[in-house]
Amino acid sequence: EVRLVESGGGLVQAGGSLRLSCALSGVTLADYDVAWFRRAPEKEREGVGCISSRTGDTYLTDSVKGRFTISRDNAKNTVYLQMNSLKPEDTAVYYCYVVVLKRYWGQGTQVTVSS
Repeated sequence: EVRLVESGGGLVQAGGSLRLSCALSGVTLADYDVAWFRRAPEKEREGVGCISSRTGDTYLTDSVKGRFTISRDNAKNTVYLQMNSLKPEDTAVYYCYVVVLKRYWGQGTQVTVSS
């Protein structure tokens, strides 16, 4: 069974940093692209970015470019979302996502940025 478990969320002041982790099990990370999404209060779910399994290339949505980075450690079967220069508008529940014949989501981790 494929499982994704996010961790690393918390409360941070504006300008601070957090690193989220997404640990995958039941699937070999090196074979699949993984994406990060977030859902802010009373807003639609938004794609944050993704990382390619084949090339390691990453894509980030415009609102986080220059502040967030995505990386992966295939040996640990874990994907990371490094978030720097956090803003109150980054407050959301963050989810990782993979498609392995069907869609799988983690349970999410809450990130709260205070002003």
